[in-house]
Amino acid sequence: MDMELQVAVAKVSKWAVRESGDTLEMIERPHGGLSFVLVDGQHTGRGAKQISNLVARKAVSLLAEGVRDGAAARAAHDYLYTQYDGKVSAELHLVSIDLVSETIVISRNSHCPAILGDATGVRLLAEPSTAIGVHRRMKPVIAELPLALHTTLIVFTDGVYEAGVRYGVQFDVAAFAQAQLRDPAVSAQQLADAILARANELDRGRANDDTSVLVIRVVPRSNADPARRLSVRFPIE
Repeated sequence: MDMELQVAVAKVSKWAVRESGDTLEMIERPHGGLSFVLVDGQHTGRGAKQISNLVARKAVSLLAEGVRDGAAARAAHDYLYTQYDGKVSAELHLVSIDLVSETIVISRNSHCPAILGDATGVRLLAEPSTAIGVHRRMKPVIAELPLALHTTLIVFTDGVYEAGVRYGVQFDVAAFAQAQLRDPAVSAQQLADAILARANELDRGRANDDTSVLVIRVVPRSNADPARRLSVRFPIE
């Protein structure tokens, strides 16, 4: 069966902070496929944005040159460590859809897990991982999965993971995603929006941190239209 890739992002900045410290970038891979870079800079606001932009640009430039994901993550770490003398950290997720190997590659340097949904249910990719930029030696935690129909991958920053904590609850993102995925027709955008809305609800409408969620779904191709499309909604205040 022909497949189609759906990708969606939903993100907001911390309550009462104009600029989000999270950065999301996308790049086409030289030999086919896409890579996504999600970076959460230390703290929030303009300073965090400068950090996350720096890391994202370094990772994207390397991925565009054909550098493997693990090596790109290590190089981004080395660059951040050198620029700030080990005094600044960032959490980094790299997700690649590799059409050569027909796999999805997830590289994590974050305390936030990733969520994988497939025909067997939902599971966490939660092997312990550390942020980049602080420790001299660092390696990403990497998982490689077959590019298979009905696969769903959810990656998020700590604004999602820790939503509700200041009110005595914590967002069970895996359970929430599993409930949403009971509807096989749910789109990547609908799922991303639902996760962001639930995180906002748990924080009582005032996000406690920069909050970003990336959803990737592999679904049956609905028609023979070969066009690739990208849509962005970016509110301007």
